[in-house]
Amino acid sequence: MKENLFVFDLGGSSIKYGIWEAEKLHPLGAVATPESWNKMKQLLADKLSEYPGKNIKGVAISCPGSVDLEEGIVYGTSAIPYIHRFPVRRELEDFFGLPVSLQNDANCAALAEVWMGNAKSVKNACFVIIGSGIGGAVIADGKLQSGAHLFGGEFGYQIINDQTLLTLSEAGSPVTMANNFTKWIADGHRYEGKEVFELAEAGNSLAEKMVNDLYDSLSIGIYNLQLCFDPERILIGGGMSGRPDLIEQLQQRVGRLLTKKGAGDLDFDLKPCRYFSDSNMLGAIYQFHLENRQ
Repeated sequence: MKENLFVFDLGGSSIKYGIWEAEKLHPLGAVATPESWNKMKQLLADKLSEYPGKNIKGVAISCPGSVDLEEGIVYGTSAIPYIHRFPVRRELEDFFGLPVSLQNDANCAALAEVWMGNAKSVKNACFVIIGSGIGGAVIADGKLQSGAHLFGGEFGYQIINDQTLLTLSEAGSPVTMANNFTKWIADGHRYEGKEVFELAEAGNSLAEKMVNDLYDSLSIGIYNLQLCFDPERILIGGGMSGRPDLIEQLQQRVGRLLTKKGAGDLDFDLKPCRYFSDSNMLGAIYQFHLENRQ
């Protein structure tokens, strides 16, 4: 893909941006997410104007929410409420005077892996993206499956406990785990997920229980995906996927569930994603290519 593109990854707290040039992504920085749509548009335009002479041919955007690719509208809900339910792509194309592509952020993370990551060699895969919630994506025959109602890959909505209606997004998120740990300890310190894992490794009993519950919840979700979709590979993304023990823990626990439920002969393939911090931008670039290739 030889066109020079400007790339944005829209998040609830920050906007990352970069340039795709000479067939390589060049991350440029990040800024705080604006508080309104007009300020968002102006911010994106300002960043574009800072790099004249780059012969930019289009703008590729990763964003939260359920993206209707045909209409260029973001449905559902997200941490950026003002980007929803209007023709956002058309408005941006008019504003920039350039073609624009939009894709859901979890789908972008999956597309990055399909394009040049750990899903490049497989036709059918599921992605579990672990963050403040659980995102996901389904790849069938090498293509992203958005579903009839744009909910394809919304694995975080799985109900893990039928009594409390706890979902996988709630039970499998290290952010939620850390918030719950902070409430239980109540020592005035706001804990991060990394700290809870470190405390568990040091023998803190509450941290150990919470980490164990987190792994168990993720394993139940992955077990469900494996039996429902029977993909060649399940890939784990998000910041937590960099933990050295994560894949081993999940493999063991999913294996035990499969054996317990009579599917122990099923040979499942679980791997981390190759790309982390830049995956959303890389996937957005690939989405632009898919929409604009000749």
